[in-house]
Amino acid sequence: MLLEQTDFYTSPVGQSTERKSVNVASVPQRSPFRYPGGKTWFIPELRRWLAQRPRPHLLVEPFAGGAIVGITAVAENLVNNALLVEKDPMVAAVWRTILGGDAEWLAQRILSFDLSIENCQAVLAKSEVEPREEGFRTILRNRINHGGILAAGSGMLKHGEGGKGIASRWYPETLAKRIRAIDAIRHRLTFVEGDGMDVMDAHKTESTTAFFIDPPYTAGTKGKRAGNRLYVHFQLDHERLFDLAAEVAGDFLMTYDDDAEVLAMATSRGLRVCKVPMKGTHHRETLELVIMPSWSQFS
Repeated sequence: MLLEQTDFYTSPVGQSTERKSVNVASVPQRSPFRYPGGKTWFIPELRRWLAQRPRPHLLVEPFAGGAIVGITAVAENLVNNALLVEKDPMVAAVWRTILGGDAEWLAQRILSFDLSIENCQAVLAKSEVEPREEGFRTILRNRINHGGILAAGSGMLKHGEGGKGIASRWYPETLAKRIRAIDAIRHRLTFVEGDGMDVMDAHKTESTTAFFIDPPYTAGTKGKRAGNRLYVHFQLDHERLFDLAAEVAGDFLMTYDDDAEVLAMATSRGLRVCKVPMKGTHHRETLELVIMPSWSQFS
């Protein structure tokens, strides 16, 4: 689900400053994924944050997913390099393919694929495939499943937009263009398949490294916990994550669902918290927390 930021921004103490409404459609869509909880809507805030601080040598995205933040930061020359980390082996297969020298193969595989229910079922039914074919299969599943969900239990679109079914989100030329654009900057992108918190721990003392931390939303008591059904690897030690964030020598932004337990974890470690009002596709307003060091220039 794509989210739209509203035209105001509030802090925990109720102060507010004007914000222009963000038309998500106007933000460059650089990722080949339709990613649940994707951060396309956050890109204007990312630009503002990075413009307000010394230029990071490295931006680490420890829960990369669709990696829209890291890719955009490099593509728009907001940082020197980005390190993308993802634990999900299906998602990792895509990034290994694109950043490992097989981007053009993947682009051609997408362009030449004859999309039909039968052909999709045949591709997804294979028990073992080579790594780059697994990358293609992940993109296919992401594009034809409800909401782009890769976790078990998600099925193919039946009706989709305009009754197009599985073709609703299958744009071969667009996907190929995005993959080739990422390939053009891959010398500034590094991918690690593994635990994002371990990577944070390894880089936390680097003052010229910044972090964008967008974990699966499985903390708190509100019962929403969307990560449980959206992501394969949704279990997370949130207390450890907050401990690591508090130890980061450089700057960071961390996003979470608005929840009392999350607020408590942040404030107990002396972190600053802002609440960002957003509107979903059904115009329902929700709040998302943006957490940062107490001294952060983000405003």
